Amino acid sequence: MASLDKPPLGTTTVKWRFPEIHPEGRKYVAIAAAIALFSLFVFDFITWPLVFLTLGVAAFFRDPVRVTPQGEGLIVSPADGLITMIERVELPPELRGPQALGDKPMIRVSVFMSVFDVHVNRTPVTGTIKHVIYISGKFMNADFDKASEENERQHFVVEDRNGVRFGFTQIAGLVARRIVAFVKAGDMVVAGQRIGLIRFGSRVDVFLPEGYGCAVALGQRAVAGETILAKRGIADMAGVSQ
Repeated sequence: MASLDKPPLGTTTVKWRFPEIHPEGRKYVAIAAAIALFSLFVFDFITWPLVFLTLGVAAFFRDPVRVTPQGEGLIVSPADGLITMIERVELPPELRGPQALGDKPMIRVSVFMSVFDVHVNRTPVTGTIKHVIYISGKFMNADFDKASEENERQHFVVEDRNGVRFGFTQIAGLVARRIVAFVKAGDMVVAGQRIGLIRFGSRVDVFLPEGYGCAVALGQRAVAGETILAKRGIADMAGVSQ
């Protein structure tokens, strides 16, 4: 099944285009621009800093087109950012049990997003959204391991056509103050489809089901909807903590 961003069949050339601003951020860009314009007539000495702030807000909410790799047994990155953790961990309480991901430890791949990364998140696999679970919490640095249990977060469980369940979690960070979901339980999603956004820097964790091996390394940069995080049937990479 093709990604929603994939060019239509018959396209022979693809041209670069300036990334659009996601609708979730347009009001913030408009507010920043209005303040900058107002300052031009009142406090003109701060106009340029406010103009740069407006451009920064627009860049934060940019939503570039992505082309998702096609094929069976692939898990793509749900976020842009740095691969900061690859380790076998106990599942968060909200993802345990027969109705979620089970009770066995899973490999967790963490993608850390700085304020300079694209913050529109995408589903790593095609399937049906079984659960969307929001948990309020703290706003500590998302780089900390305990942030996955104490920070504000939102869990997703997706079931593919073979009945395999995949879990991934949006985690708010030190600056992030709102997690937004674009989907709900029961929705059908396609790998690479936009499913949510976290404002102003944070992290996304992906839990790999049994039979899937990690395909990225610590310190690697990931691109949401394009970078393959894991594949079915390959051995775990050497950097996975047991």
